[in-house]
Amino acid sequence: MAISPCPIARRDVHASVNAGMIPQSLASRANPARGAAIAGALWLTLLCTVAHAQGYPAKPIRLIVTFPPGASSDVVGRMLGQKLAEFLGTPVVPDNRSGAGGNVGLAMAAKTAPDGYTIVIATGSIAVSPSLYLNPGYDAVKDLMPVARLTAMSLIMLVHPSVPARTLRQFIDLARANPGKLNFGSGGAGTTNHLANELLKQLEKINLVHVPYKGVTQAMAAMLGGEVDEVVMPVTTAITQVRAGKVRALAVLADKRSSALPEVPTTKEAGLDGFELPVWYGMFAPVGTPRDIVSRLNRELVKVLNAADIRERLAALGVEPWPGTPEQLGDLLIAEIKRNEAIVRSAHLTKQ
Repeated sequence: MAISPCPIARRDVHASVNAGMIPQSLASRANPARGAAIAGALWLTLLCTVAHAQGYPAKPIRLIVTFPPGASSDVVGRMLGQKLAEFLGTPVVPDNRSGAGGNVGLAMAAKTAPDGYTIVIATGSIAVSPSLYLNPGYDAVKDLMPVARLTAMSLIMLVHPSVPARTLRQFIDLARANPGKLNFGSGGAGTTNHLANELLKQLEKINLVHVPYKGVTQAMAAMLGGEVDEVVMPVTTAITQVRAGKVRALAVLADKRSSALPEVPTTKEAGLDGFELPVWYGMFAPVGTPRDIVSRLNRELVKVLNAADIRERLAALGVEPWPGTPEQLGDLLIAEIKRNEAIVRSAHLTKQ
C-alpha cells in the first residue's frame, strides 16, 4: 500500500517500535520484518494525520453552497464563512452549486478529496432527498461527514397579492373550491418548501400544482411576476418582499412567531394544527476527512455562532444560532430522514 509523503522521519517510526509505542507483538508476529513494516506504516500514517491536522489550514477552504445567490442558505453561509475565515486565518471561498433541490452541490462535496479543504452548508433538504430521489448522486449518511449543527429558522407561507386570501384558512378554502387551479413554487423537488406544501395538501385534502425552480429565490421571482400563486420559504429570504408589500404573508410554519416578522401568526394561530416544518442548516465534509480537522472546524464554527456580531446579524434575519457537535448533527440528520420518509409516504409521493 502506497503511503503519502510525510515530513516525519522514518527513524521516528523505528524509535516508536523500540520504545513500545507500537506493540512488539505486532512487529514480530510470524514474519518479524514484515510485521515491523506494517506496524511502521500504521504508525507513520497516524503521525502524518496528526501533523496534517496541526498544520491545518494551509490554503483557502472552499465552502459549497447548494442553492443560488440570495437564497437563505447563501446569505447565512457567506456570513458564517466570512467569520470562520477570520478565526482560521485563511480565506473561506463560497462556491454556489445549485440544482436538484440541493443535490448537485451535495453530490459534488461528497466526491471531493476528504482533506478538510472542501466543506458544504446543507439545508434540511438533505434529509428530504433520500425519500424523493431514486439517485440523488450521494448517500447523505455514508458519503458525508457531519461537522457542525449551525442554525434553525422558520418557514413562512406567502401568496401573490392578487390571490384573494388574506389568511391561511381563506387560502385553504379557496384551494378546496378550485381544485388544481392554484399552484405553488419551490426551490426544486425534495426541498423543504416543496415538502411543506405536500404536507399542507395531505392535511387539508386540497389539490395544488407544484412548479419547481432551481432555487427558492427563483420561485420568489416567479411569484413576484405572477407566474405562481404561493411559495413557502425561509423567513430570511422573504423579509424584504414582505416588508415592501410585494407579497402577502399568511403564516409562519413554527410553534412561535418569528422575531423578524412578529406580526405574522403561526400556523396554529391561523387555525391549522400539525402544519409545522422546522428548517435547520448544518456543515458537512466529505467522508474520510480527518477527525482532528473536523474537530477543529467544529470548534471554530461554535465560536462563530457565539460571536456577538454574528448573533445580532442572524437575529435580524429571523435565524437562531443552534451550534452543535458532529454527533448531534448526525443524529438530527437520521431523525429528520425518518420523519420526512413518513410525510412522503403519507402524501403518496413517488421517487423521481
